[in-house]
Order: sequence, then structure tokens, then C-alpha cells
Amino acid sequence: MKEADLYRPVKEFLQKLGFEVKGEVKNCDLLAVKADCAPLIVELKLTFSLELVLQGVARQALSDDVYLAIAVGETALKRRNWRNKQSACQKLCRRLGLGLMLVRANADHQQVQILLDPAPYSPRKNKGRQAKLLKEFNSRVGDPNVGGVNNIKIVTAYRQAALKCAQLLLKCETMSVKEIREQSAVTNAAAILQKNHYGWFERVVRGVYRLTAKGQSEM
Repeated sequence: MKEADLYRPVKEFLQKLGFEVKGEVKNCDLLAVKADCAPLIVELKLTFSLELVLQGVARQALSDDVYLAIAVGETALKRRNWRNKQSACQKLCRRLGLGLMLVRANADHQQVQILLDPAPYSPRKNKGRQAKLLKEFNSRVGDPNVGGVNNIKIVTAYRQAALKCAQLLLKCETMSVKEIREQSAVTNAAAILQKNHYGWFERVVRGVYRLTAKGQSEM
């Protein structure tokens, strides 16, 4: 299949909507015009790519109605790969104000599906997630991580709090939850000890903890 194979299905689809359609007009793969409507531009590619997105963004200097059109995968693997990334691709197009079409262009069955229409993007902030973001930032002591690293454990505020509790237990064989909370100033010490996310803590008796062998080794 070639990119040009997408042209006729998209053209016929738009013609049914009352547009006059022509191909390759001033570097636009397809231009559709209808009275009282902004020019509709479609950029054609077999797959979704950065090159296609950049073309679409460039065409927005000519019209607000810009669509990216991609082909339905010819194999089950290609269709599955597209389904796995479709949501992310649509989200990107929505943020950029681009429309998105899915085109089936084989000889037996030609079909155009509009996945997304162009529209101005008005982001809605997630206040809950923003609050958690700032809480994590403000709870961390110093700046223990280097941005951009991969495959390295991130020191979170939770890990820093667990380390404070473990360092106290390293000095004492056992301590009560109350003593750990007061001396470490970790208000959620009880939850950290009970959850034992890192495998560092074990309960001796009710309300009293000590380090595990793993905890002693890692400290």
C-alpha cells in the first residue's frame, strides 16, 4: 500500500459531505472546500509518526481544520500495535488541535472513520494529582535524585521517611512505634512499619519493632 492509496477513500468521504476536493494543492496532500466552511486540509501517511504530526502543525498556519489520516494496518500485528498506542496518539492530536482519520483503503472495502475532529485544546488541570505532586516535592529532604536517569531507584519522600525509621532501629535493637515517631519526626511511622514496603522492619510484640536482616544489611 502507498500513501496515495488513501487519497481516493478520503476524497469520496468528503465529497459525500458536500466538499469539493483536490489533491496536492500548495504542498497539502488534500484540500477540501465548501461554502461557509474553513478550508479542510488532510495530510496522508500510512502510519502515525512525528513527521506526520509536524506536517499537520505546519498546515495549521493555513487553516484551523487540519486532519491527519492514517491507514488501517494490513496485518493483525500492525492493527494490534495501533490499538496499543491509539489513545496516546489521540491525546497528542487533541492537545495540538489536530483531527485524526483512520482509513481502510483495500479494494474490497474502503472506509474512513473520524477518530477526532480539530478543536481548540482547553486543558483541565487535575487538582488532586497536582496536590500529590506538590506534596511529594515539599516532603522530600533536599534533592536526592538526578533527573533523566533510568533503571535507578528513585529516592521518594516515603523512602526518606522509611530510612529515618530504619536508621533509628540500627542504633537500638528494638523501639516502640511511639519512640520512632517522636525521634524521627515521621508522623506516619506506624503505617511505614506496618506496611514494611522495603522488607526492613519486623514486629517483635505489639507496637514494638526491630530491623530485619535485610534492613540491617541495607542500612
